[in-house]
Amino acid sequence: MKYGYARVSTTDQKLANQLALLNDAGAERIYQEKFTGTTTKRPEFNALLSQLEAGDMLIVTKLDRFARNTREALETIQKLFDQEIKVNILNMGIIDNTPTGQLIFTIFSAFAQFERDMIVTRTQEGKIYAKKNDPNFKEGRPKTYSEEQVRFAYELRQQGMTYSMIEKKTGIGIRTLYRRFKRI
Repeated sequence: MKYGYARVSTTDQKLANQLALLNDAGAERIYQEKFTGTTTKRPEFNALLSQLEAGDMLIVTKLDRFARNTREALETIQKLFDQEIKVNILNMGIIDNTPTGQLIFTIFSAFAQFERDMIVTRTQEGKIYAKKNDPNFKEGRPKTYSEEQVRFAYELRQQGMTYSMIEKKTGIGIRTLYRRFKRI
């Protein structure tokens, strides 16, 4: 059986592109989740690994969807090879349990890790520069709703409106309301 695995790092990101590619590659069952690749909490991936049997194929769109780092990628791929499971990384090809397949996979894993590390380094350098040179620099994602908008929503809540009613009136999501009201 051919199994697909799709993952995005945040709840704001979409899985549609990965799902389409996995379907086009013949995945019969697709596991999907929204978890950062740096966390060990990937319940769908772990469920998928426990489902795989000899002769199955695991399909992922890119190497960085598969593992957090080179060591984990090599350990996971070796376990899959030991179980006689093939791995198809769509932007690399089918990785098989041959010396050449393992060499290619090891090299690509190292480059994927290097790329992630370089992104982190450049991001940190950019933040350091911005902190030094931009007095208005604020780390993190900018708030979608101003303090004034949240205060208005809070006043509505104090007047007895439900969170659903406030969401409809202001457009601010319920989870955001909970989070921002805690700060007031």
